[in-house]
Amino acid sequence: MRRFTFFIILAALIGTGSSAYAQGAGTSPFTDIRGHWAEETIADMVSKGILDGYPDGTFRPDAPVKVDQFIKMLVLSYTDLHQNGERSWNAPFLQSLSAENQTILKQDYRYFDFKPATTGYWAKPYIDVASDLHFLNRSRYNDFQDDMTRENVAEVIYYTLQETEFLEDSQFSRQLAQAYGDLMSATEREQKFIAEALVKGIMQGYPNGYFGVGDKVTRAQSLVLLNRLTEKSNRITVTNGENNDLQLAVPTVGGGQRTVVFPDGRMRDAYDVLKQAGALRGSNHDLLDTKLRLFKDQKEKDAVLSAANSDKTPEETALWLDPQYNTYGITIRLREGTLARNREAIESFANYLFGYNSATFRDRFDDICGKVESGAKVASQQLEIGDDKVDVLVDLTGKTVIFSITKKSV
Repeated sequence: MRRFTFFIILAALIGTGSSAYAQGAGTSPFTDIRGHWAEETIADMVSKGILDGYPDGTFRPDAPVKVDQFIKMLVLSYTDLHQNGERSWNAPFLQSLSAENQTILKQDYRYFDFKPATTGYWAKPYIDVASDLHFLNRSRYNDFQDDMTRENVAEVIYYTLQETEFLEDSQFSRQLAQAYGDLMSATEREQKFIAEALVKGIMQGYPNGYFGVGDKVTRAQSLVLLNRLTEKSNRITVTNGENNDLQLAVPTVGGGQRTVVFPDGRMRDAYDVLKQAGALRGSNHDLLDTKLRLFKDQKEKDAVLSAANSDKTPEETALWLDPQYNTYGITIRLREGTLARNREAIESFANYLFGYNSATFRDRFDDICGKVESGAKVASQQLEIGDDKVDVLVDLTGKTVIFSITKKSV
Protein backbone atom coordinates (compact mmCIF):
# COMPACT_ATOMS: atom_id res chain seq x y z
CA MET A 1 0.00 0.00 0.00
CA ARG A 2 2.88 2.37 0.84
CA ARG A 3 4.49 1.70 -2.54
CA PHE A 4 1.24 2.47 -4.35
CA THR A 5 0.85 5.75 -2.44
CA PHE A 6 4.44 6.72 -3.24
CA PHE A 7 3.92 6.36 -6.99
CA ILE A 8 0.77 8.46 -6.90
CA ILE A 9 2.66 11.25 -5.13
CA LEU A 10 5.59 10.93 -7.55
CA ALA A 11 3.37 11.12 -10.61
CA ALA A 12 1.71 14.21 -9.22
CA LEU A 13 5.06 15.87 -8.62
CA ILE A 14 6.25 15.11 -12.15
CA GLY A 15 2.99 16.25 -13.68
CA THR A 16 2.57 19.56 -11.89
CA GLY A 17 3.70 22.83 -13.44
CA SER A 18 4.91 24.53 -10.26
CA SER A 19 7.78 23.43 -8.10
CA ALA A 20 9.15 24.18 -4.68
CA TYR A 21 12.58 23.78 -6.20
CA ALA A 22 11.92 26.70 -8.50
CA GLN A 23 12.41 29.15 -5.63
CA GLY A 24 16.13 28.59 -5.42
CA ALA A 25 16.91 27.85 -9.04
CA GLY A 26 19.80 30.31 -9.09
CA THR A 27 22.00 27.99 -7.00
CA SER A 28 21.64 24.46 -8.41
CA PRO A 29 18.32 23.41 -6.89
CA PHE A 30 19.19 19.69 -7.08
CA THR A 31 22.00 17.67 -5.58
CA ASP A 32 22.74 15.75 -8.77
CA ILE A 33 23.02 18.49 -11.41
CA ARG A 34 26.05 20.38 -10.10
CA GLY A 35 28.68 20.24 -12.84
CA HIS A 36 26.28 18.58 -15.27
CA TRP A 37 26.66 19.78 -18.89
CA ALA A 38 23.03 21.00 -18.85
CA GLU A 39 23.04 22.44 -15.31
CA GLU A 40 22.28 26.01 -16.36
CA THR A 41 19.42 25.05 -18.67
CA ILE A 42 17.95 22.65 -16.11
CA ALA A 43 17.96 25.34 -13.41
CA ASP A 44 16.42 27.87 -15.76
CA MET A 45 13.67 25.58 -17.05
CA VAL A 46 12.87 24.29 -13.57
CA SER A 47 12.56 27.88 -12.32
CA LYS A 48 9.86 28.29 -14.97
CA GLY A 49 8.08 25.19 -13.74
CA ILE A 50 8.63 23.28 -16.98
CA LEU A 51 9.74 20.11 -15.18
CA ASP A 52 10.19 19.24 -11.52
CA GLY A 53 12.57 17.11 -9.54
CA TYR A 54 11.97 14.23 -7.16
CA PRO A 55 11.09 14.33 -3.46
CA ASP A 56 14.58 13.20 -2.48
CA GLY A 57 16.12 16.41 -3.86
CA THR A 58 17.42 14.90 -7.08
CA PHE A 59 16.59 15.75 -10.66
CA ARG A 60 17.96 12.59 -12.31
CA PRO A 61 19.09 14.43 -15.46
CA ASP A 62 20.24 11.30 -17.25
CA ALA A 63 17.06 9.28 -16.67
CA PRO A 64 14.90 8.66 -19.77
CA VAL A 65 12.03 11.09 -20.23
CA LYS A 66 8.56 9.62 -20.75
CA VAL A 67 6.35 10.58 -23.66
CA ASP A 68 3.76 12.18 -21.38
CA GLN A 69 6.41 14.14 -19.50
CA PHE A 70 7.84 15.46 -22.77
CA ILE A 71 4.43 16.58 -24.02
CA LYS A 72 3.73 18.33 -20.74
CA MET A 73 7.08 20.13 -21.01
CA LEU A 74 6.37 21.07 -24.63
CA VAL A 75 3.07 22.71 -23.72
CA LEU A 76 4.43 24.55 -20.69
CA SER A 77 7.44 25.78 -22.68
CA TYR A 78 5.07 28.07 -24.58
CA THR A 79 3.67 29.68 -21.43
CA ASP A 80 4.61 32.41 -18.96
CA LEU A 81 4.62 31.63 -15.23
CA HIS A 82 3.29 34.53 -13.14
CA GLN A 83 4.11 35.44 -9.56
CA ASN A 84 0.79 34.11 -8.30
CA GLY A 85 1.61 30.70 -9.76
CA GLU A 86 -0.86 31.01 -12.64
CA ARG A 87 0.10 30.51 -16.26
CA SER A 88 -0.87 32.05 -19.58
CA TRP A 89 0.14 31.41 -23.17
CA ASN A 90 3.23 33.29 -24.26
CA ALA A 91 2.25 36.21 -26.55
CA PRO A 92 4.79 35.47 -29.34
CA PHE A 93 3.58 31.86 -29.33
CA LEU A 94 -0.03 32.92 -29.84
CA GLN A 95 0.99 35.22 -32.67
CA SER A 96 2.87 32.39 -34.37
CA LEU A 97 -0.21 30.18 -34.58
CA SER A 98 -2.57 29.96 -37.52
CA ALA A 99 -5.99 31.58 -37.24
CA GLU A 100 -7.45 28.08 -36.86
CA ASN A 101 -5.21 27.21 -33.90
CA GLN A 102 -5.80 30.58 -32.27
CA THR A 103 -9.52 29.92 -32.48
CA ILE A 104 -9.06 26.46 -30.93
CA LEU A 105 -7.32 27.98 -27.91
CA LYS A 106 -9.85 30.78 -27.54
CA GLN A 107 -12.90 28.55 -27.85
CA ASP A 108 -12.02 25.00 -26.80
CA TYR A 109 -9.41 25.90 -24.19
CA ARG A 110 -10.77 29.12 -22.71
CA TYR A 111 -10.53 27.66 -19.21
CA PHE A 112 -7.36 25.63 -19.67
CA ASP A 113 -5.34 26.00 -16.45
CA PHE A 114 -2.12 24.23 -17.55
CA LYS A 115 -2.39 21.84 -14.62
CA PRO A 116 -2.50 18.03 -14.59
CA ALA A 117 -5.82 16.25 -14.28
CA THR A 118 -6.80 15.55 -10.67
CA THR A 119 -8.95 12.58 -11.71
CA GLY A 120 -8.08 10.10 -14.41
CA TYR A 121 -4.82 10.19 -16.34
CA TRP A 122 -2.75 13.17 -15.13
CA ALA A 123 -1.30 14.01 -18.58
CA LYS A 124 -4.59 14.07 -20.50
CA PRO A 125 -4.93 17.90 -20.55
CA TYR A 126 -1.48 18.33 -22.08
CA ILE A 127 -1.93 15.54 -24.62
CA ASP A 128 -5.33 16.91 -25.64
CA VAL A 129 -4.16 20.47 -26.29
CA ALA A 130 -0.96 19.35 -28.08
CA SER A 131 -2.98 17.01 -30.27
CA ASP A 132 -5.63 19.62 -31.10
CA LEU A 133 -2.91 22.07 -32.11
CA HIS A 134 -1.45 19.34 -34.37
CA PHE A 135 1.85 19.20 -32.47
CA LEU A 136 1.59 15.43 -32.32
CA ASN A 137 -0.41 12.54 -33.68
CA ARG A 138 -1.69 10.73 -30.59
CA SER A 139 -2.42 7.57 -32.58
CA ARG A 140 1.34 7.11 -33.00
CA TYR A 141 1.72 6.23 -29.32
CA ASN A 142 0.54 2.96 -27.82
CA ASP A 143 1.65 3.99 -24.34
CA PHE A 144 2.31 7.58 -23.32
CA GLN A 145 4.39 6.31 -20.42
CA ASP A 146 7.01 4.77 -22.73
CA ASP A 147 10.47 6.28 -22.96
CA MET A 148 10.88 8.99 -25.59
CA THR A 149 13.34 8.17 -28.40
CA ARG A 150 15.30 10.64 -30.47
CA GLU A 151 13.16 10.04 -33.54
CA ASN A 152 10.01 10.51 -31.41
CA VAL A 153 11.31 13.88 -30.30
CA ALA A 154 12.23 14.82 -33.88
CA GLU A 155 8.66 14.04 -34.96
CA VAL A 156 7.11 16.28 -32.30
CA ILE A 157 9.58 19.04 -33.16
CA TYR A 158 8.69 18.71 -36.86
CA TYR A 159 4.95 19.06 -36.33
CA THR A 160 5.37 21.87 -33.82
CA LEU A 161 7.58 23.81 -36.23
CA GLN A 162 5.03 23.24 -38.95
CA GLU A 163 2.39 24.99 -36.82
CA THR A 164 4.53 27.74 -35.25
CA GLU A 165 7.22 28.60 -37.80
CA PHE A 166 7.93 27.07 -41.18
CA LEU A 167 9.69 24.00 -42.51
CA GLU A 168 13.04 24.25 -44.21
CA ASP A 169 13.66 23.18 -47.79
CA SER A 170 13.39 19.38 -47.68
CA GLN A 171 16.22 18.83 -50.16
CA PHE A 172 18.57 20.99 -48.12
CA SER A 173 17.67 19.33 -44.81
CA ARG A 174 17.97 15.80 -46.25
CA GLN A 175 21.32 16.68 -47.76
CA LEU A 176 22.53 17.85 -44.37
CA ALA A 177 21.19 14.78 -42.56
CA GLN A 178 22.85 12.34 -44.95
CA ALA A 179 26.14 12.98 -43.17
CA TYR A 180 24.97 10.87 -40.21
CA GLY A 181 25.93 7.22 -40.58
CA ASP A 182 22.85 5.70 -38.96
CA LEU A 183 20.21 7.82 -40.71
CA MET A 184 19.21 4.96 -43.02
CA SER A 185 18.24 2.84 -40.03
CA ALA A 186 15.30 5.20 -39.52
CA THR A 187 12.16 4.92 -41.65
CA GLU A 188 11.67 7.29 -44.58
CA ARG A 189 9.12 9.18 -42.51
CA GLU A 190 11.45 9.45 -39.51
CA GLN A 191 14.30 10.65 -41.71
CA LYS A 192 12.16 13.62 -42.72
CA PHE A 193 11.57 14.51 -39.07
CA ILE A 194 15.22 14.07 -38.11
CA ALA A 195 16.44 16.16 -41.04
CA GLU A 196 14.18 19.06 -40.07
CA ALA A 197 15.24 18.98 -36.40
CA LEU A 198 18.89 18.99 -37.50
CA VAL A 199 18.67 21.76 -40.06
CA LYS A 200 16.79 23.98 -37.60
CA GLY A 201 19.67 23.67 -35.15
CA ILE A 202 17.47 22.12 -32.47
CA MET A 203 18.96 18.63 -32.47
CA GLN A 204 22.48 17.54 -33.37
CA GLY A 205 24.32 14.27 -33.83
CA TYR A 206 27.07 12.69 -31.76
CA PRO A 207 30.83 13.22 -32.24
CA ASN A 208 31.07 9.69 -33.68
CA GLY A 209 29.07 10.78 -36.73
CA TYR A 210 25.80 9.12 -35.72
CA PHE A 211 22.45 10.71 -34.98
CA GLY A 212 21.49 8.09 -32.42
CA VAL A 213 18.42 6.53 -34.01
CA GLY A 214 16.63 4.48 -31.35
CA ASP A 215 18.45 6.10 -28.43
CA LYS A 216 16.38 7.26 -25.50
CA VAL A 217 16.18 10.94 -24.69
CA THR A 218 17.06 12.00 -21.15
CA ARG A 219 15.31 14.52 -18.95
CA ALA A 220 18.22 16.96 -19.30
CA GLN A 221 18.34 16.57 -23.09
CA SER A 222 14.60 17.22 -23.28
CA LEU A 223 14.89 20.55 -21.52
CA VAL A 224 17.79 21.63 -23.73
CA LEU A 225 15.91 20.66 -26.91
CA LEU A 226 12.74 22.44 -25.84
CA ASN A 227 14.77 25.49 -24.88
CA ARG A 228 16.18 25.58 -28.43
CA LEU A 229 12.75 25.03 -29.91
CA THR A 230 11.17 27.95 -28.08
CA GLU A 231 14.20 30.27 -27.93
CA LYS A 232 15.63 30.68 -31.43
CA SER A 233 18.70 32.50 -30.13
CA ASN A 234 19.79 29.28 -28.41
CA ARG A 235 19.75 27.18 -31.56
CA ILE A 236 22.89 25.73 -33.07
CA THR A 237 24.27 27.48 -36.13
CA VAL A 238 23.98 25.04 -39.01
CA THR A 239 26.13 25.25 -42.11
CA ASN A 240 26.46 22.98 -45.08
CA GLY A 241 30.08 22.20 -45.71
CA GLU A 242 29.57 22.23 -49.48
CA ASN A 243 29.90 25.44 -51.47
CA ASN A 244 26.71 24.99 -53.43
CA ASP A 245 25.77 27.78 -55.83
CA LEU A 246 22.20 26.43 -55.94
CA GLN A 247 21.59 27.18 -52.25
CA LEU A 248 20.14 30.49 -51.16
CA ALA A 249 18.75 31.92 -47.92
CA VAL A 250 15.33 33.43 -48.62
CA PRO A 251 13.16 35.60 -46.34
CA THR A 252 10.27 34.10 -44.39
CA VAL A 253 7.39 35.44 -42.33
CA GLY A 254 8.50 37.24 -39.19
CA GLY A 255 11.84 38.40 -40.56
CA GLY A 256 13.47 34.97 -40.55
CA GLN A 257 15.23 33.05 -43.31
CA ARG A 258 15.33 29.53 -44.63
CA THR A 259 17.73 27.89 -47.05
CA VAL A 260 16.33 26.80 -50.38
CA VAL A 261 18.11 24.42 -52.75
CA PHE A 262 17.15 25.18 -56.33
CA PRO A 263 17.07 22.28 -58.79
CA ASP A 264 19.20 24.07 -61.40
CA GLY A 265 20.80 27.35 -62.36
CA ARG A 266 17.76 28.44 -64.34
CA MET A 267 15.55 28.55 -61.25
CA ARG A 268 18.29 29.99 -59.07
CA ASP A 269 18.66 32.90 -61.47
CA ALA A 270 14.87 33.17 -61.75
CA TYR A 271 14.83 34.14 -58.08
CA ASP A 272 16.93 37.20 -58.88
CA VAL A 273 14.48 38.02 -61.67
CA LEU A 274 11.65 37.93 -59.11
CA LYS A 275 13.44 40.56 -57.05
CA GLN A 276 13.92 42.74 -60.12
CA ALA A 277 10.26 42.30 -61.12
CA GLY A 278 9.14 43.35 -57.67
CA ALA A 279 11.21 46.52 -57.84
CA LEU A 280 9.25 47.51 -60.96
CA ARG A 281 6.16 47.90 -58.76
CA GLY A 282 7.90 50.18 -56.28
CA SER A 283 6.77 49.46 -52.73
CA ASN A 284 3.64 47.61 -53.86
CA HIS A 285 5.23 44.20 -53.66
CA ASP A 286 6.33 41.60 -51.12
CA LEU A 287 8.83 38.79 -51.66
CA LEU A 288 8.65 35.96 -49.15
CA ASP A 289 10.16 32.55 -49.64
CA THR A 290 10.01 32.00 -53.41
CA LYS A 291 6.79 33.91 -54.06
CA LEU A 292 6.56 37.53 -55.25
CA ARG A 293 3.22 39.14 -54.46
CA LEU A 294 2.16 42.24 -56.38
CA PHE A 295 -0.52 44.54 -54.99
CA LYS A 296 -2.83 47.14 -56.47
CA ASP A 297 -1.61 49.77 -54.04
CA GLN A 298 -0.36 50.29 -50.50
CA LYS A 299 -3.85 49.94 -49.08
CA GLU A 300 -4.25 46.46 -50.57
CA LYS A 301 -0.76 45.50 -49.48
CA ASP A 302 -1.48 46.51 -45.88
CA ALA A 303 -4.77 44.57 -45.96
CA VAL A 304 -3.14 41.39 -47.24
CA LEU A 305 -0.13 41.50 -44.95
CA SER A 306 -2.20 42.24 -41.85
CA ALA A 307 -4.97 39.72 -42.53
CA ALA A 308 -5.15 36.69 -40.21
CA ASN A 309 -5.76 34.60 -43.30
CA SER A 310 -4.33 36.19 -46.43
CA ASP A 311 -6.36 33.84 -48.61
CA LYS A 312 -9.38 35.97 -47.76
CA THR A 313 -7.61 39.08 -49.07
CA PRO A 314 -5.30 37.82 -51.82
CA GLU A 315 -2.81 39.84 -53.82
CA GLU A 316 -3.83 40.65 -57.39
CA THR A 317 -0.81 38.98 -58.98
CA ALA A 318 1.81 36.47 -57.86
CA LEU A 319 4.98 35.31 -59.60
CA TRP A 320 6.32 32.17 -57.97
CA LEU A 321 8.86 29.35 -58.01
CA ASP A 322 8.36 25.81 -56.69
CA PRO A 323 11.87 24.32 -56.29
CA GLN A 324 10.59 20.95 -55.10
CA TYR A 325 8.72 20.32 -58.35
CA ASN A 326 10.89 22.51 -60.61
CA THR A 327 7.88 24.60 -61.56
CA TYR A 328 7.44 28.31 -62.30
CA GLY A 329 4.15 30.15 -62.17
CA ILE A 330 2.09 33.26 -62.69
CA THR A 331 -1.20 33.72 -60.86
CA ILE A 332 -3.28 36.71 -61.91
CA ARG A 333 -6.63 37.91 -60.56
CA LEU A 334 -8.21 40.05 -63.25
CA ARG A 335 -9.60 43.01 -61.38
CA GLU A 336 -9.95 46.38 -63.05
CA GLY A 337 -6.51 47.56 -64.17
CA THR A 338 -4.64 44.42 -63.05
CA LEU A 339 -3.05 43.75 -66.43
CA ALA A 340 -1.89 47.33 -66.92
CA ARG A 341 -0.43 47.66 -63.42
CA ASN A 342 1.51 44.40 -63.52
CA ARG A 343 2.38 44.00 -67.20
CA GLU A 344 5.97 45.18 -66.91
CA ALA A 345 6.72 42.88 -63.96
CA ILE A 346 5.04 39.88 -65.62
CA GLU A 347 6.84 40.45 -68.90
CA SER A 348 10.24 40.68 -67.23
CA PHE A 349 9.59 37.29 -65.61
CA ALA A 350 8.23 35.75 -68.83
CA ASN A 351 11.07 37.16 -70.93
CA TYR A 352 13.60 35.42 -68.70
CA LEU A 353 11.73 32.10 -68.74
CA PHE A 354 10.91 31.87 -72.43
CA GLY A 355 13.71 33.82 -74.09
CA TYR A 356 13.20 33.84 -77.87
CA ASN A 357 9.72 32.40 -77.38
CA SER A 358 8.56 35.12 -74.98
CA ALA A 359 6.49 36.85 -77.70
CA THR A 360 4.56 33.60 -78.25
CA PHE A 361 3.80 33.33 -74.55
CA ARG A 362 2.82 37.00 -74.34
CA ASP A 363 0.31 36.59 -77.17
CA ARG A 364 -1.32 33.56 -75.54
CA PHE A 365 -1.24 35.21 -72.12
CA ASP A 366 -2.95 38.36 -73.41
CA ASP A 367 -5.54 36.38 -75.35
CA ILE A 368 -6.55 34.18 -72.41
CA CYS A 369 -6.51 36.94 -69.80
CA GLY A 370 -8.40 39.34 -72.07
CA LYS A 371 -11.19 36.84 -72.61
CA VAL A 372 -11.46 35.95 -68.93
CA GLU A 373 -11.50 39.62 -67.95
CA SER A 374 -14.34 40.29 -70.39
CA GLY A 375 -16.40 37.43 -69.02
CA ALA A 376 -15.98 35.11 -72.00
CA LYS A 377 -15.95 31.37 -71.43
CA VAL A 378 -12.42 30.04 -71.53
CA ALA A 379 -11.47 26.45 -70.73
CA SER A 380 -8.38 25.34 -68.85
CA GLN A 381 -5.79 24.16 -71.34
CA GLN A 382 -2.22 23.07 -71.93
CA LEU A 383 0.27 24.89 -74.14
CA GLU A 384 3.72 24.04 -75.43
CA ILE A 385 6.06 26.99 -75.83
CA GLY A 386 9.64 26.24 -76.79
CA ASP A 387 11.02 23.65 -74.37
CA ASP A 388 8.33 24.33 -71.79
CA LYS A 389 4.88 23.00 -71.03
CA VAL A 390 2.38 25.54 -69.72
CA ASP A 391 -0.69 24.32 -67.84
CA VAL A 392 -3.36 27.02 -67.82
CA LEU A 393 -5.95 26.73 -65.04
CA VAL A 394 -8.93 29.07 -65.42
CA ASP A 395 -11.35 30.06 -62.65
CA LEU A 396 -14.09 32.01 -64.41
CA THR A 397 -15.99 32.79 -61.22
CA GLY A 398 -13.02 34.43 -59.55
CA LYS A 399 -11.61 35.75 -62.84
CA THR A 400 -8.32 34.11 -61.94
CA VAL A 401 -5.83 32.45 -64.27
CA ILE A 402 -2.85 30.35 -63.17
CA PHE A 403 -0.01 29.65 -65.62
CA SER A 404 2.10 26.73 -64.35
CA ILE A 405 5.34 26.29 -66.29
CA THR A 406 7.54 23.18 -66.37
CA LYS A 407 10.12 21.67 -68.68
CA LYS A 408 8.70 19.29 -71.29
CA SER A 409 9.52 15.65 -70.68
CA VAL A 410 12.32 14.39 -72.92
